[in-house]
Amino acid sequence: MGDSVFFIVELQIGLGQVEELQAVMQEMAAVTRADEPGTLNYEWFLTADGRSCHIYERYADPAAAVVHSATFPEQLGRRAQAFRPTRLTAYGSLTEEVMTKRIEPLLEAVPDISVTYLEARGGFIR
Repeated sequence: MGDSVFFIVELQIGLGQVEELQAVMQEMAAVTRADEPGTLNYEWFLTADGRSCHIYERYADPAAAVVHSATFPEQLGRRAQAFRPTRLTAYGSLTEEVMTKRIEPLLEAVPDISVTYLEARGGFIR
């Protein structure tokens, strides 16, 4: 099953904020692609009404998941405040470092976010 870690982050998008969300996500994807070779997927999906976004992030290993939180550009973080995270689902090798450096800061920033942790129990990765 491997050592991979992945997250699905659900965001609530404010009225009229879809274009700003898309701009932020495009910039974030560019930074992630350029600076984080351990990031295997960084994709986002929008509902038809433009009110909800799901972000799918998959990392080669726990260390790569931690790197992402360290390279998140500060200016994008400020802009992204218009999009409220409502749910985080975390899958895979959730080491202590992933918990303390990646997940706990999100919990501190968004205390009412719903979080679910799932450990791999079977299957395969190609």
